[in-house]
Amino acid sequence: MAYMNQEKKAVIKASLDKALKPLGVKFSLRVRHHTAIVCTIKSAPWDMLADRKSPSQFDRDYEQVNPYWFQDHYEGKTLDVLTKVVDAIKSADYYDESDAMIDYFNTAYYFDINIGDYDKPFQVK
Repeated sequence: MAYMNQEKKAVIKASLDKALKPLGVKFSLRVRHHTAIVCTIKSAPWDMLADRKSPSQFDRDYEQVNPYWFQDHYEGKTLDVLTKVVDAIKSADYYDESDAMIDYFNTAYYFDINIGDYDKPFQVK
């Protein structure tokens, strides 16, 4: 059963600090409904949204990243950062034994990745 708590969040935060602070990337973490962790990338020294392989149909300052297909949608530094983010998020005893074919979902926890947010857009600093 998916479960997320503050102890797992602390492990993930330490991994993200180690991976992203040297790059100048600022982020926030929050636990959602005790089942998921949400990582929001707030700012970076380059425009992460400009590294999309195909332009979005919407002109906006934020984006929700699909953590399963981000390799197909991003390139350059942004792809490297998102790879580090996913690896860091999975550092807190993550497992996924789900089988959608038989409608069986068994994962340590769910996770979401955002670049910016709808009320606080991504910033280039």
